[in-house]
Amino acid sequence: MIVLFTDFGVGSLYQGQMQAALLRASGRPLPVVELCSDAPRYNPRAAAYLLAALAPGLPRGAVIVGVVDPGVGSERRAVVLEADGRWYVGPDNGLFAIVARQAHGPRWREILWRPESLSDTFHGRDLFAPAAVRIHQGRPLALAAPDPGVMVGADWPVELAEVIYLDPYGNAMTALRGGTVSPAARIRVNGRVLAHGRTFSELRPGTPFWYVNSSGLVELAVSRGNAAQALGLQVGTPIHIDNQMPAGRPAEPESQHGDSEL
Repeated sequence: MIVLFTDFGVGSLYQGQMQAALLRASGRPLPVVELCSDAPRYNPRAAAYLLAALAPGLPRGAVIVGVVDPGVGSERRAVVLEADGRWYVGPDNGLFAIVARQAHGPRWREILWRPESLSDTFHGRDLFAPAAVRIHQGRPLALAAPDPGVMVGADWPVELAEVIYLDPYGNAMTALRGGTVSPAARIRVNGRVLAHGRTFSELRPGTPFWYVNSSGLVELAVSRGNAAQALGLQVGTPIHIDNQMPAGRPAEPESQHGDSEL
């Protein structure tokens, strides 16, 4: 399949143009999946951590077109990353950096091929989409091997203690892997202290907490509420982990059940 990961916005005409460009370049129907169309806007760094969290759920052989590209039209390079049996096509601005850091034997290539018509402001449609189709179909694509050490984002940390994505419910995904944070830990953010909860259903409505989401990342939430609004969160908000527990039995998030229930 071909997978789209962009910051264009849900229902955007740009997303539609990308799909049309893929079909035009292919000449026949293609399996195209919109993995994400609301990646952090103008923010390849935050989007890189989000993409790396979603990538393991994609089948081997998938070609991912990544377009979070505020530097479009500049001298930034167009690249292909081959990582763990998948191909990533997009700008060299760090968007694929964390995927590469977590992969076994990643291979970078610079795209030298150019289409006959290339706009200054929409390389996703004009360059990355047709290049992805060529990879998908095994057609020729002029590539060069750059120095992996000069790829943007090569020195970024594998984990990041800050918010990288806000979903429509107001839940705030971070770039911390859940397996590295103890359930006994408290998370401090904007002057609030959040305890760990396993699921939303265990907590009373309105209770703020942190949990490990289905992608394996630490996420901040409010049970049946909006954490972004309640806690003043946005992409880039830093969080702090406090593993020092007070003496005695650790406090847990307030349960929705009464104390007398077993």
